[in-house]
Amino acid sequence: MKTTKIIYWVCTFLIIAMMLYSAYSSFFSNDPKGAEMMKVIGIPMYLLKFLGVCKVLGAIAILVPGYPRLKEWAYAGYFFDLAGATFCFIASGFPVSGWAPMFIFIALLLGSYFTYHKILSAKQV
Repeated sequence: MKTTKIIYWVCTFLIIAMMLYSAYSSFFSNDPKGAEMMKVIGIPMYLLKFLGVCKVLGAIAILVPGYPRLKEWAYAGYFFDLAGATFCFIASGFPVSGWAPMFIFIALLLGSYFTYHKILSAKQV
């Protein structure tokens, strides 16, 4: 059980840190390269602020104890965000080196999700 908790917290910390960094850059980045990339993959700039707010709320939902249904929604939202971004990169013709690292983040998210459920089921027994 100790190993499961360590894996959970490592995966959870890394995925939330990535999501919060992404949310931060959605609000405070004036990087012209980032704006150009959003234009190339077809995501309007105004959508970034909405996604940034959702990422912060998802991080809070995952970190606050209790509220298992809210955590499920947060995990689902993160998955849809990562899967959608990966699809946008692939569909826009980015090279594999541009979108393949997204699978690392998806793996971290799934690691956090499945170990969360393993810990949750161990508490119920």
